Formats: sequence, structure tokens, C-alpha cells
Amino acid sequence: MRVDLFEELVFHASTLNCYDAVTWCAAPNLVLSTRNCPCKMSQLPPKSSLASPVSEGTNSRVESLDNLSMDSFWLEVENIKQSTEAEQEECSLADVKTQEEGEAEAEWLQDAGLSDLLGDRASENDNIVLLSTLTKTQAAAVQRRLDTYSRSRRRKNKHPVRDVRDIFGVVTSEETAAEKEESSPDQLWHNLRTSNVQNCKKEVFKAETQDYSCTVRNRGKEEVFNMDVAYSEQAAVLLKGSFLSESRRLKDGNALTKFKIPKGRLGVTRIGDLSAQDMKKIPTLALIELTALCDVLGFELKRNKAAKLKTAEKRLFGVPLNTLLENDQKLLPNTKVPLLLQALLSCLEKRGLETEGILRVSGSQTRIKSLEQKLERDFYTGLFRWDEVHQNDVSGLLKRFIRELPAPLLTAEYLPAFAAVQNIPDLKQRLQALNLLILILPEPNRNTLKALLEFLSKVVARENNNKMNLWNVSTVMAPNLFMHKGLPNKIPEGKEKQLAEGAADVVRMMIHYQDLLWTVSSFLVAQVRKLNESNSKRYQFCDKRIKNLLRRIHADKDKVEKNQTEPSKIVKVHASLLLKDSLEVHLNNATRVADVLRQFQKNLCQNGWNIVNTVNLLKCNNSTECTSLLLYEVGGNIGEHCLDPDTYLLDLYHINPHAEWIIKQNPSYPRMF
Repeated sequence: MRVDLFEELVFHASTLNCYDAVTWCAAPNLVLSTRNCPCKMSQLPPKSSLASPVSEGTNSRVESLDNLSMDSFWLEVENIKQSTEAEQEECSLADVKTQEEGEAEAEWLQDAGLSDLLGDRASENDNIVLLSTLTKTQAAAVQRRLDTYSRSRRRKNKHPVRDVRDIFGVVTSEETAAEKEESSPDQLWHNLRTSNVQNCKKEVFKAETQDYSCTVRNRGKEEVFNMDVAYSEQAAVLLKGSFLSESRRLKDGNALTKFKIPKGRLGVTRIGDLSAQDMKKIPTLALIELTALCDVLGFELKRNKAAKLKTAEKRLFGVPLNTLLENDQKLLPNTKVPLLLQALLSCLEKRGLETEGILRVSGSQTRIKSLEQKLERDFYTGLFRWDEVHQNDVSGLLKRFIRELPAPLLTAEYLPAFAAVQNIPDLKQRLQALNLLILILPEPNRNTLKALLEFLSKVVARENNNKMNLWNVSTVMAPNLFMHKGLPNKIPEGKEKQLAEGAADVVRMMIHYQDLLWTVSSFLVAQVRKLNESNSKRYQFCDKRIKNLLRRIHADKDKVEKNQTEPSKIVKVHASLLLKDSLEVHLNNATRVADVLRQFQKNLCQNGWNIVNTVNLLKCNNSTECTSLLLYEVGGNIGEHCLDPDTYLLDLYHINPHAEWIIKQNPSYPRMF
């Protein structure tokens, strides 16, 4: 494709004036603020400045294909503009106010679960417990924002901000000079960081010795994606070693780097494996870690304030996800993805995956609007006839449903951060940031996004029939995820092509690497365990010095190290919903979860145990399938944790000796009589 032809495409897109109705939410840096983006996207620079330099010797076919593939992006933008023209007057946009100095830091501390550090004396237990779990880079990120907030408050001559010494206790006159020196703010922060780094000293040593630069050198090979050590700590090691990173934005799905999550002794934890109680702690920890990662990489993470929109008086389209789910759960309890979205995806999976140009070829806007009205009227009554709807119209309804959400699916707060991931040069670090952003999302948004991405993967898998490869699907869906009428429509001049390709690249990564992105890192699970342990001990931090906390942490560490010397252990595994009997298991260094489930299955078949409820057992040829059963870790320093089949149970016992182990049926398997 000629460069001048591509210029004409871009110039044509700029004349659509579609950005008066919708918003492009991306930025060239991780600093996203309307103050830094004074120019609208429609104000394009001269054509000559948009032309990509092409050398005679390096005019590769890949570059031409990249330019050609963006045609779908601009066509989708035009379709969005046409579908929203009639509704511009109905949209009530909120002005995004420029935040005063310190406001962003205050909001961050609140979202990070550290709001008590901002006000007068209150319950400080949670704050101290959370701080005690942080790594060195995470603690530095918290301290940096607390310092900025403190300076801004002093400049405004407001009520004095609490000193860090007030947070950790008051120094009495009876203490020695050495103790007074130890209680200084810097030293207390140092003690907290040192304590946590020492708790995982071996892991940090592994981080320092592991070659994280393989992302650059081993192109085309399967690479290790380490989740045992905090991403920010890994980035600090890379920065210290001055490893060069390289930006890779290949649009050929077959050329994408393959990553493998190494399974440690404790296995891998996926989103959904943890209880709701423990998952509530993950977004806070992920936000702190994401901020620490951005600090190490030299980016500033800024978030939008959620714009207030008038919610449409409808039941399906333009309704908040939470409201949709509340209504759906009245019909089907435990619904996690809106029923309308499930119906749209199911219809497309049954009859649309083989359709050439599905998602890219737009349906009739008149028919789509009419179908929306019929769905509003007949969906919950069951009278809507899906078999009479054209597949391109269904795909149009799907994209319209996503766009019409009052707030972006990726949330108004973090949409800029999702868009700015493209600016991180190293692919592995981009995926690390995306993984943390996925964990930060509210549960309804995360579940809905996963359902959408799983469908898009199925579309890509039928590429030979529907002619929609990974890059095609990404360019079509990017405008629907990153353009929203409820956010300011300002964009840096001359960055249109870069931002369009970058947004499509982010969607491409979310589709291709979704299994990796929906994994909870081992270091975050370890921090959740520490939080639960500390909360269960109910320290009275208001009346004790921080050194008492550190002393107890080290004492607990010594107990764990003593327990780890045990070569074997006999434990009981319960299956109260299935059997009246419990299973005694002899644990050694080689005993895995899969071994226990096989032993349970063998005993169940051979010994004729007293079965409580046969409905709860999946039987096939008079035997219970091992894959239909799962082992859960319950209690102790975790709420409930579905265990990876490759988890080594003796190691897990040493980490959580007070937990119970319970066998349950896999909820993804149907019950058979």
C-alpha cells in the first residue's frame, strides 16, 4: 500500500468530525491529563508530517500490511460516528476539572487502602498491616505520594498533616537515644521495607540472578513470565543491570512471543480461585504494585475522575453493569455476566463465527436501532427471536452495547492507563502492567471483559473462514473499547496514527494473552496471606511500637522455618458435601494435589465409602472422574483457595498449617445422575 494512499485514509478519517460525539481515550505517555492535551484529533497536521519515513532498503511488506490493516480501525470510527449522530443531544457530559496539587495523591492513598494516613487519629491497624506487607519498591511508592500530599497541605496552611512518627507510635521520654533515632520516619519506613525484603530474601536473590532480559534476546522462543517476585522489583533489577529493552509491535499473530508461567511449589492461582473476601484485597495491592512499577519505569500514573452521565431510562442498553447484574440475578442468581451480553455472544457463536468479515462488516444502523428497541421490550419476556436476526446486525448490537455503557468497560478511571500501556517499551513489562490493571478492575467489568475476550478468541480461531485475524479483530474492537462519549475529546496533535495502532495493540495483547492476564501473581497471593495473618492476630498498633510488629514478624518467620524441616506429615482431607468419611493423606515432598484427588477417587471406588449425595458426584462407567473434583484450602491465612493440581501440599502446609483441605466438585462440570 502506497504511503500517499495511507495519508489519504488518515486525512479522510480526520474529516469525519466523529470526535464531537465520541472520545478517543489514549495518550502518548503514561501521564494522561487534559492539561497536557490541548489539541483535538480532528486538527491534523499537514499530510507530509503524517507520512512514515520509508527507506529504500527496509520498505518491508510488514509495514505496508500494518498501514492497510488500520483501514478497519478508521472505518469502525466512522460507523460509530454515524450510529451516535442522532443521540448527541441526549448525552450530558461532565466537565473534567483540573485537580489541585495533592488531590491526586489523596485519592490514590484512599484507593490504596491508606486513607487513615490522611486524617486525624483513627483505627490504624489496617494501615500498619498493609504497610508491613509491602516490598521495597512498593513502600517507596507509598512514601513518595504521602510526602507529596504532606507538602501540598503545608503550602495551603491547612490542618497539619500527621507525621509518620504519629502513625507508628509516640516516642516516650524513657526511651534511649538509640530508640529515638530508630523511631524517625525514614528509619521506620526503612525498617518496614527491610523486614519485608528479608522475608523474601531468597526470592529477591533469584530475581537478581535471573536473566529478565531474555525478552529481547530470545525472540521467537518461549519465555518465562515470573510471577513469584513483584514486577516492580524485577524492573528495578533490570534497570540496575541497564538491560536494553526493545519495542515489539508485530501484527502477525504467529510471531507473538510465547510466555510460560513457571509453576512453583505452590502452583498457579487464577482469577476465580480465591474467595470473594480475599479478592477484595487484590485491587488495593495491585494498584500499589502498578504505581511502583510505573515509578521504576519512569512513568507517572494519572487517573481520570469518573464523568457523571445521565443514565438512560432503559433496561438493557445504556444501563450500568451493576444495575444490569442486579436485575439479572433476580432471575438467575449468581449471574456474573449480563444476560443480554451472554445472549449476543451465544447467537454469534452459533451462527456468526463462520461469517466472513464478522465484526468488521457493519450491519444496517436502522435495523440495529429497531432491534435495540425490540430487545428493550421483549428480551426478558423471552419473545425475542434471535434466529431472525442477521449476524452482522448482532455484531453491531454487541459493539453498541459496549459503547453505550454509562462508563467505559475498562472504567473511566483506568481507561487512560490501559491506553498508555503501549508506551512501555518492553513487551513483558507491558503485560505485567496489563495484568495489574485487569486485577484492579471491578469484578463486573472484569467478568464482562473476559467473556468478550473469550468470544474474540473464538473469532480469531476461525480466521480461515471469516477472514478475521487477530490484528483485524483488534483494530475493529479498539475504538469500541477506547472511545467513549463521557470523557473529554482532546488528543495530542500528530499522534493519531500512533495512538490508533497503540490502542489496537493493547486489545491484541488482551485477546492473545488473556490466560496470562487473568492470573493472580504469587507475590500478591503471598501479600494477601500476610494481611490475613496480621488481621487474625489483632495487634493493638495504637499502643505498641513498630519494632514490636517487626519482632513478631521475625518470630513467625522462625516458626515457619522450623516447620519446613519436617520431612512428612499426615493430614485429613474432608469431603463433607460428598462423604461422611475423611481421607487421611501422608504428605511428603513429592505429594501433589492431583495425587490426593486420585487417591480419593481410588478409595471411593474400592472401599465403598458412605456416599452422602450421589448427585454431587460426576460418574462415568461406574467410576468418578478425577477431573470433576477440586481440592480447596480453607481457613488459616486464606479465605478459600482452589488449588492448582500441581501444588505440592507439604509446602502449602508449611505456609498455612491451620487450614482445612476440602474436596468439592468442579463447578464447571455438569452434575450427572
